[in-house]
Amino acid sequence: MQLSVDRGSDRLAVQLHPVDDPAAPLVVLFPAMGVPGGYYKRFAASLNEAGLAVAVADPRGNGASTPAPSRSSGYGYPETVDDVAAVLDALAEHRAGRRTILLGHSLGGQACVMHLARRGSADIDGLVLIAVGLPYWRNYPRGQRLAVLAMTQTIGAVSALLRVWPGWGFGGRQARGVIRDWAYSSRWGRFPAAVCTQEQLATIDVPALVVSVDNDRYTPRGVVDHLAGLLSGAAVRREHLRSDEAGLTLNHFVWVKAGAPLAARITDWLPARQPS
Repeated sequence: MQLSVDRGSDRLAVQLHPVDDPAAPLVVLFPAMGVPGGYYKRFAASLNEAGLAVAVADPRGNGASTPAPSRSSGYGYPETVDDVAAVLDALAEHRAGRRTILLGHSLGGQACVMHLARRGSADIDGLVLIAVGLPYWRNYPRGQRLAVLAMTQTIGAVSALLRVWPGWGFGGRQARGVIRDWAYSSRWGRFPAAVCTQEQLATIDVPALVVSVDNDRYTPRGVVDHLAGLLSGAAVRREHLRSDEAGLTLNHFVWVKAGAPLAARITDWLPARQPS
């Protein structure tokens, strides 16, 4: 089943993966930059097998959401974060009487964090971040730092010049504002203040499961640790998934094939319903 969420000039696609139990927790998943929601179908099936209902939301210009980013697309992180709230509102009927868990991968996880910092966590029962971090260049291994800084700032400059990021070798086609804000976070190690401040991040008090994975060159452990450390008001469980545990060679994207061990970790951590 697919929902369509009207956002004015854009329409967001949300794919539902239900389970029979109407009281089962609902995991609302937000994908990585340029990764279509359909990529997580296998992972959603593993969560279903573990007794969790799933909704996968394609952000603006991503996957089944329309239209594709163009030179007229001026949106950035503020609109992306507001879309998280719009998706949650559209899922109100499906969320009623059950726990809601936000789950984000890479940029999708950043959007979830920024949403909680801006809107609070009164109606959210837990946060799962898999391969999520602020891409601050100084937090990468020494041999990567200058390369990360050069790559992120070059992509930012090209997208500003072309008024859209064409997706040349990284991230898929993206609105220039999204790339602008992403490049800012890589340069300074924080989100743009217009989106949320460090102080707002510290007010997030929802239980969080933060998972890094082996061979992740985009969000290695130090990058994940930096973001986890900014959630100083949350009860954070920090874990790392190894390739030998998963039964396959992991990286920033392949972890979705390790659905069973990740689903087991999520159900083991799953917090009780937050008081209203």
